[in-house]
Amino acid sequence: RKEFIDLYVNYVFNESVQKPFEDFMQGFLRGCPARKWKMFLPVELQTVLQGHAKFDWHLLEKNVKYIQYKKSDQTIKNFWTVFHKLPEQKKKMFLAFLSGSDRIPGFGVELFTFFIADAQAENPDETYPFASTCSYILYLPR
Repeated sequence: RKEFIDLYVNYVFNESVQKPFEDFMQGFLRGCPARKWKMFLPVELQTVLQGHAKFDWHLLEKNVKYIQYKKSDQTIKNFWTVFHKLPEQKKKMFLAFLSGSDRIPGFGVELFTFFIADAQAENPDETYPFASTCSYILYLPR
């Protein structure tokens, strides 16, 4: 029985997927050559591909640029007051709403900039905030 189980497990996890995996690996390595990855340590490669998982939310606030807003506007003050009171998971959800990812890109939070712009809604109380994920712009109604 042990021999049968060993052979079956080997077939399911190795032999049955060998050809599809080789095809996948060949295509993947065409776009992402592995020899260039050797310059990275595993943790560095993970950061390059996935982004940073640790955040300095106050530095993020410091890097924000405002469009038709000033940092001293009450809407902005209210936004940051509420934001900093959010639990960590909700802050990550905000980041995903803003950028499409719940991680800061590999270049780091020091260089990550996003914009908060006035949505210029006719009736701001009936308008939800929305984001342009490609441009990292949060449109925030007054």
